Amino acid sequence: MYNVQSIRQDFPILQTEVFGHPLIYFDNGATTQKPRQVVEAMVQQYYTANSNVHRGVHHLSVVATDMLEQSRETVRRFIDAESAHEIVFTRGTTESINLVASSFCQQEMQAGDEVIVSCMEHHSNIVPWQIQAQRKGIIVKVIPMTNDGILLIDEYKKLITKRTKLISVAHVSNVLGTINPVAEIIRIAHEHGIPVLIDGAQSVPHMPVSVRALDADFYCFSGHKVYGPTGIGVLYGKREWLDRLPPYQSGGEMIGTVSFEHTTFNEIPFKFEAGTPNYVAATGLAKALEYVEKIGMANIAAYEAELTQYAITQMAQIENMRIFGPMPNEQLPDSKGIITRGSVISFLVGQIHHLDMGTLLDRLGIAVRTGHHCAEPLMHRLGIEGTMRASFGLYNTHDEVDVFVAGIRRVSKMF
Repeated sequence: MYNVQSIRQDFPILQTEVFGHPLIYFDNGATTQKPRQVVEAMVQQYYTANSNVHRGVHHLSVVATDMLEQSRETVRRFIDAESAHEIVFTRGTTESINLVASSFCQQEMQAGDEVIVSCMEHHSNIVPWQIQAQRKGIIVKVIPMTNDGILLIDEYKKLITKRTKLISVAHVSNVLGTINPVAEIIRIAHEHGIPVLIDGAQSVPHMPVSVRALDADFYCFSGHKVYGPTGIGVLYGKREWLDRLPPYQSGGEMIGTVSFEHTTFNEIPFKFEAGTPNYVAATGLAKALEYVEKIGMANIAAYEAELTQYAITQMAQIENMRIFGPMPNEQLPDSKGIITRGSVISFLVGQIHHLDMGTLLDRLGIAVRTGHHCAEPLMHRLGIEGTMRASFGLYNTHDEVDVFVAGIRRVSKMF
């Protein structure tokens, strides 16, 4: 049984009142709230095992190093990577993509070579490639989509040429909730010998992910979106690619030997982890992953899918409601946690500006995100400036959805 009320007790911030109303936090796509288990684990490390990691021989350094490497192993297990050496700690999804864009383009791409992204990407999976286009003259191609937010796979196939060197797409759209067929995208790319990077920021918190089952070459996600701390994220890369690519940044830890004449680099993953890592945040991330593992990712996926379906059904009854993205399947996820739409709902009501609606919902204690959601090209494709976005987490409830829908109706009447 999925006991959402018991889960909510682990998140003290959910007891907050906003303008005299109980907080309803529907901004999980931007960041999730943190369970006390995560916060307490980080505090405990600061109080009992705080020391810079690696190379230290004293007790605290050894303990802190062991904790960091145990966290790396937890991440490996969580995403089903083959080796902990394939897990690189970064500051988040954005840095992970920038790392791949910089190192991959430096090593593998020349002027005129191509990278393919989709039209629904977050800016963090667009701008790094545009910067490389300016620096190296690479070409960025874009997979189009239907009006309902489904990528056109046949058009994707047509984009691939002999100059295509990398495919980089989101697993789940942070605006539309579309769950892209990344396994198929990867399979097609591999038929042409092309590696694939998957942005898992909106998938890892909500569904089971196996990088080996997907056969992804690179996969990344952010700790703060999966109930962990900010400032920590993960880049998974197949060993052969991480060994092959040059370092992204330089400094301490990433070196083998240094002289004024020559420097050699450390083995992976340390080759990509220059400087002091955010080792306490890594502990928090591991604790967050253990937390959701205990609930069960398939259970979370099923609960959120049903909650999203319920919300869409209720919202669709509001006059002049416009919901973007594919409609979810009526069926619940199967035993593997496969779902048809993520727990994200972007919407507009009539001619009400998204900022006005979001501001007034906030006065009712309801936190939603407004704007272009770092996806301006997608907004241009939809012919709008921005939307309101409700995004659910494992602690949200049907009662909260009811208050949210009533709030939309109340605000709509004001206009």
